[in-house]
Amino acid sequence: MALSTEGKVFVVTGAGNGIGQQVALELVEQGATVAAVDINADGLQQTADAAGARISTHVLDISDSDAVAAFPQVVLDAHGVVDGLFNIAGIAQSVGTTLDIEPERIDQLMTVNFRGTVEMTQAFIPHLAERPDGGRIMLTSSLSAIVPVPGAAVYGASKAAVAYYGYGLSQDLRRLAPSVTATTVTPGTIWTDIVRNTAESMGIPIAVAKGFAMSPRKAAKKMIAVTMKGRTSSVIGKDAHVYRALGRISAPLAERVSYLQVGSFAYRKAPAPKS
Repeated sequence: MALSTEGKVFVVTGAGNGIGQQVALELVEQGATVAAVDINADGLQQTADAAGARISTHVLDISDSDAVAAFPQVVLDAHGVVDGLFNIAGIAQSVGTTLDIEPERIDQLMTVNFRGTVEMTQAFIPHLAERPDGGRIMLTSSLSAIVPVPGAAVYGASKAAVAYYGYGLSQDLRRLAPSVTATTVTPGTIWTDIVRNTAESMGIPIAVAKGFAMSPRKAAKKMIAVTMKGRTSSVIGKDAHVYRALGRISAPLAERVSYLQVGSFAYRKAPAPKS
């Protein structure tokens, strides 16, 4: 059953920029109240200034397990209730081969993108289960969970982990909290600072990169809509739909197209293949 956002209270992580910021602003525009979460205080202030009303800001590192466990009470103290959680916070991998990434960065990617999402979700489930209309959870995966993207193996692994956690979470909630739904969203290329910086680092012309991308506001509207409908999963963006369709025809074909599209940029500094 689809729920209205009007009068509801939602937690949005990664709300200091990009998709998270647009989701927070769109929820406020739809009549909701938002507890905006980010590690970046300046970004949160920009979101609050743009929202104008019905928003609280919370500087939080989602990789800090103790802070995450204590955070639901912070939201309850500020707003009295919580109706939904939009897990959007995440970090990107610098483009490079698996030999280029340091162990510390591997741990950071998995901790922020995967464990942070899991622990935020675990912390809020008991409170969402108490809502008479049912709670809503959204988890953000990535195109790289549909098809391997050259130069982003560890990032892709972290986002694939989020996707399969989300699918399993939906099953768990049928027993733990039947009124709560979990929606795993797999967005394609969304025009955010992360995408812009990645394109620049790979030498992809900005006009070309932006031509493939969906606007953050359009993505935010779609994310909110599918989450409030309680859908288990949703793919967003033209490129994500194309790769999903290719993968259904032939997984090797999808992988090869991804390599041809991105590999020449991602691997331009990598050693030439050995004969």
